[in-house]
Amino acid sequence: MRQPWTHPLTREAAMQAAGIAAALPELCTARLRLRAPRLDDFGTYAEIMSSDRGLHVGGPMDPAEAWDDFCRMVATWLLRGHGLWSVEGQGGLLGFVLIGMEPGDPEPELGFLFTAEAEGQGYAQEAAEAARAHAFRDLGLPGLVSCIAPENFRSRRLAERLGARPDPGTLDGVLVYRHPVPELSV
Repeated sequence: MRQPWTHPLTREAAMQAAGIAAALPELCTARLRLRAPRLDDFGTYAEIMSSDRGLHVGGPMDPAEAWDDFCRMVATWLLRGHGLWSVEGQGGLLGFVLIGMEPGDPEPELGFLFTAEAEGQGYAQEAAEAARAHAFRDLGLPGLVSCIAPENFRSRRLAERLGARPDPGTLDGVLVYRHPVPELSV
């Protein structure tokens, strides 16, 4: 049986998908481009979610579970006006950053998933800063959190480098890091 992520698109369907993707905001930093996810990004997403890197975000997942998760993250664009970006650097796809709203989230969440090869180079922080600025400046979100498993020390340190501070207590076994809301001039 062919898996949905391997089924070829018709020319018309590919054009429709490209038109929808073109409507999503693209963010650029000094080293990165945050762009709409594409079908061929799923392999990297599945690789992250099926590895130990996926342990702290509901994984490890098999490919079908990762596909369901990927589709939910991408669909958030249509439902909430924000969602998953694919993060590219000079070497290609590095990972993903998102402004999401999953069940149980107290408010919109800033999340980040990167490949092992992209680790330790500041890419996740750079991408998260761009997504967070977009959330406050362009979407007018009143707040943003990162929900992080207590044992996910790398993500906790990243949230702290971003200036987020833990709220007291936990939510369903995760720590909630609240991001500072910038003073925006009117």
